[in-house]
Amino acid sequence: MASKKLVSIIIRTKNEEKWISSCLKSVFQQTHQNIEVIIVDNQSTDRTIKKSKEFPVKIITIDEFIPGKAINDGIRASRGDYIVCLSGHCVPVENFWLENLIQDLEISNVAGVYGRQEPLSFTSNLDKRDLLTVFGLDKKVQVKDSFFHNANSAFRRDVWSKYPFSEKVTNIEDRVWGEQVVKDGFNIVYEPSASVYHWHGINHDLDESRAKNIVQILEGLDTFKVKESHQTPEELRVLAVIPIMGDSKKINDNYLVDYTISSAKKSKYISDIVVATDNEKTASIVKKLGAEAPFIRPESLSEEYIDVFDVVSYTVDLLEKSNRNYDAVVLLEEIYPFREEDLIDKMIMKFVNGGYDTVLAGAREKRTIWMSSSKDNNDIELKDNIPMPSKFKEHKSMVSLVGVCCITNLLSLNEKSVFAGKTGIFEITNPLSKMLIKSKEELEIASMIDKNREV
Repeated sequence: MASKKLVSIIIRTKNEEKWISSCLKSVFQQTHQNIEVIIVDNQSTDRTIKKSKEFPVKIITIDEFIPGKAINDGIRASRGDYIVCLSGHCVPVENFWLENLIQDLEISNVAGVYGRQEPLSFTSNLDKRDLLTVFGLDKKVQVKDSFFHNANSAFRRDVWSKYPFSEKVTNIEDRVWGEQVVKDGFNIVYEPSASVYHWHGINHDLDESRAKNIVQILEGLDTFKVKESHQTPEELRVLAVIPIMGDSKKINDNYLVDYTISSAKKSKYISDIVVATDNEKTASIVKKLGAEAPFIRPESLSEEYIDVFDVVSYTVDLLEKSNRNYDAVVLLEEIYPFREEDLIDKMIMKFVNGGYDTVLAGAREKRTIWMSSSKDNNDIELKDNIPMPSKFKEHKSMVSLVGVCCITNLLSLNEKSVFAGKTGIFEITNPLSKMLIKSKEELEIASMIDKNREV
C-alpha cells in the first residue's frame, strides 16, 4: 500500500528564506506521515538553513548546482521506496498533496507522477498565464508525451535506479528523464489533485538566455526534433542583382565584375544573375560573361545619394513586369571580388533555415569605435566601451559588409524595410572576402593578390 511506504522528499534550495518555512510546514502536515525530508542546499547565504533546522530534516550541501545531480545526491542520501522532488519555493496547497501525488506509483508501468502548480496573486502575468495553461484540472496519463516537472513530482526508487537524472544537462533534467522512460514504454501521470503554489512559474518570466539553453537541450531529444525550415533553399527562386555605375574596372586582364559574376554562377541556389548598370559598354561586357543586363538604368538611379536597394527594387519591378517573379534577392557588389567560394550559398542557407527577413555579411570589430556626433561636426564621441586591448573586449560589434552579400525577401524590399524585420549577420572571417576595391591603390594591391592566387 502506498500509504505505508517511506517517502523521501528531496527539496533543492538556494536562498529560499522567504519560502522554506511555509514549504516545510505544509510538508510535515501531510496526511501521509511516513516521510523523511532531505534538503539539498546550494550554498545559501541567507537564513534558508537556519529556518530549515527548525524542522526534522537532513541537510546536505553542494558546491555547484547541476539540477539532475542535486536530485541524485539527495536520493543517494535517502532511504525511501518512493522519491518526491519539491522545489524550496513551492508550497503544497492541501494536506493530502503527498497522498494524491504518490497514489499511482503502485501501478507498475507508471514511471513518475507530477502535480499541479498554481500561481499566487503576485506572480507575474506571464508566469500566471503559463501555469494556468500548462497545469490544468484534468488528470492525464501520458503515453507519448514526455513532459515531466520536478518542482512537484514523484517516482519509485527502483525506476530511478535504472533511470537516474542526467548529471550533465544544465536545465530541464526532468524532460530528459521523461524522454527516457516514455521511450522505454513507461507512462507518466499528471495528477492535478496534488497541487503546489509556485510563485515564479515554469518559464521564469520568459528569460531569453534560459529559454535558449532549454531549447538546445530539447532539440537534442528524439521527440523534439525541429524541422529547420518550412522550405529548402532549392525551393526558392533567387535573383542575384549586381549594381554597377559606369565602367567596370580591371584587375590584370579581368574585369572586376567578372569575379562577382563567377561567384554568383557557382551558387547552387541562385536562379538568375542580373547586372543593373547605367553603362552600355558594361552591359555588353557582362552579357559576354554570362550574366544578364536587360536594361540600362536611368540616370536618376545613378546619383550619389541613391540607396543601392532602390536600384535593386527597380530591377525587381522591371523583371516582375515581364512575369519573372522571385522569392528572394541577393545583392552583390563588384567592389568585393574575392569572396569565398561557398559564401553565398552558406548565407542563403542561413536565410532560409533561420527564418530571416534579411541576412547580410558582416565583420567583427573589436577596436574602439568613435563617431562624429553630427554630419557637420568635427567632434567625435565614443560609441562602444572604454578603450582597452581588443582581446579583453566582451562585446561583439559587427561592421556591415552589405556589398559582399546581402539576401532579403521581396516583402522587405518592396516595403523599403530591408533591415526592419528579423535580420541576421553572417560573419566574414576571411580577409580576402572583406577586401574592398575602389581606389587606384586598392586595384593595384588586388592585381598583385590575384597574380599570387593564380600562381
